[in-house]
Amino acid sequence: MFVRPLSFFILVSIINGILTKSVELTFELPDSAVECFYQEIEKNTSAALEYQVITGGQYDVDVKVEGPNKQILYQQQKMQYDSHQFTAQQTGVYKVCFSNEFSTFSHKLVYMELNVGPEEPLPGMGDHATVLTQLETSAEEIHSALNKIIDHQTHHRLREAQGRKRAEDLNERVFWWSMGETLAIVCVAFAQVMVLKNFFSDRPTLYNRM
Repeated sequence: MFVRPLSFFILVSIINGILTKSVELTFELPDSAVECFYQEIEKNTSAALEYQVITGGQYDVDVKVEGPNKQILYQQQKMQYDSHQFTAQQTGVYKVCFSNEFSTFSHKLVYMELNVGPEEPLPGMGDHATVLTQLETSAEEIHSALNKIIDHQTHHRLREAQGRKRAEDLNERVFWWSMGETLAIVCVAFAQVMVLKNFFSDRPTLYNRM
């Protein structure tokens, strides 16, 4: 009997994770702008939307999900992050829009992930006629663990990017505050020198004239 090596199942698991029907991207949302994304979904297919504002302003955006019949399936205002699951009631193109129209000068950096349909099993596992072997069971567990690792890595990257941006903003504010304090100290020192200089000037006084 031919037994496939464990490395084959790990490779298949990685490829299957890459080829799943999922959209994951990070995009810039300018001020007073709206960005929409379109996805065709079959009837009775489940979908899950997850998003998070990484940088910009108060870290908030308006989000709306519309169906093919213009029906609003999900709508939130000034949200930093959230997730929403829904089932398509009809086949058609669904629209996900992110709005920054309420902001007049703050650009936003937004992360979005849209998963459509259930997670597909490993090739040859979905219609398995017999009981899974120990090797196949291990491959399934590795496949599930890899997906969880990818999710954790994504969220850690988002938190790291958000924390780094906040640290950079704080560093910039401290820099300009320090520059302002330095300028104020220089101005005060210059004023004190001028006042002391006037005290010791050689201008003639009424006593010297007499």
